[in-house]
Amino acid sequence: MILPVYAYGTPHLRKVSDDIGPDYEGLADLIENMFETMRSSDGVGLAAPQVGLSIRLFVVDANIYADEDPGLKDFRRVFINSEIYHYEGREELMTEGCLSIPGIHEDVSRPPEIRIRYLDENFREHDESFSGMAARIIQHEYDHLDGILFTDKLSPLKKRLLKGKLRDITNGKTDAKYKMVFPSKKK
Repeated sequence: MILPVYAYGTPHLRKVSDDIGPDYEGLADLIENMFETMRSSDGVGLAAPQVGLSIRLFVVDANIYADEDPGLKDFRRVFINSEIYHYEGREELMTEGCLSIPGIHEDVSRPPEIRIRYLDENFREHDESFSGMAARIIQHEYDHLDGILFTDKLSPLKKRLLKGKLRDITNGKTDAKYKMVFPSKKK
């Protein structure tokens, strides 16, 4: 089932998410629905807060980048209760976008390598290093779990320049080709 994506300005996107356990009701269906939502929206990652749930869960499917990085062929992962505990390398600029912020793509600086602990969909523990595009996608989705959006990482000038576009998204003015949830309009 395709889930609606929560738009910039919705409170769910600013909450710090909570850990979950293996008894989380409907987890397998939620994970599959998140992958389906991500695919139908042309995304490569999706975090639970983007579908209105303040839980520490995100999914990644980076197979689209396999031509550029063969290590990403069949790179499809579920990250539960993750913790990035090590960043390495000189930060690099790369353009990012976000399903919750449709139509906006900006250069964001991030370290090229990370080390992360996480549980997979079967609650097996993993402790892995990632680099390049995989590390970037994981960091972007991980930020969502702490209420951080990629626009938070932009310069004050760039944020001011985007203010009108972000306000439009908050007000439901977007040409996104997928279902979205917008903040309640203030009266």
